[in-house]
Amino acid sequence: MIRILIAEDQRMLASALTSLLNLEPDIRVLDCVSDGEAALARLQLGDIDVVLSDIEMPKMSGLELAARIKDAGNIACKVVIVTAFARAGFLRRALDAGVKAYLLKDAPSEKLADVIRTVHRGGRYIAPELLSDTWSEACPLSARERSVLALAGEGLSSEQIGAKLHLSTGTVRNYLSEAIGKMDAANRIEAHRLARERGWL
Repeated sequence: MIRILIAEDQRMLASALTSLLNLEPDIRVLDCVSDGEAALARLQLGDIDVVLSDIEMPKMSGLELAARIKDAGNIACKVVIVTAFARAGFLRRALDAGVKAYLLKDAPSEKLADVIRTVHRGGRYIAPELLSDTWSEACPLSARERSVLALAGEGLSSEQIGAKLHLSTGTVRNYLSEAIGKMDAANRIEAHRLARERGWL
């Protein structure tokens, strides 16, 4: 039996996925949670084989969850991303975080069950519509520029970002200026929007 944890903040979708997967003779959904932090806590019980995770969730995204699982070293489950985001940037970050499969939400339900079995056997799966441009455009932003730009997109001032990341205000402005230049944007808001659209944040 393949034991599943679903991490999805849309309750109706989580319920539908649970019902569909529990119809499969060799798959059982053991639990559903609505954010990445709750998923990480649930995984400590050690009884989950595969996590199905959305990307955008409260508290901790699916990509952050995957990275935490990879870094933990003591969590044996595999991660399958199920998302609406058909963006190469998100896929690239998912693969870097150790995700074993990247599936789009509009895929047929039988495809999901097949992907779960493939991943459980040690295989991988990437939505075919993403394969052609997976490596077409690498993210030009450094990790620090990404974190500063993400906070700027939440409406934080340079001073607030500096306090959160333990940086001086001048250093924050420098990172923002670099990010804006690399994105060829007019300002921090446009740079944030462009980076989000490309899956880099």
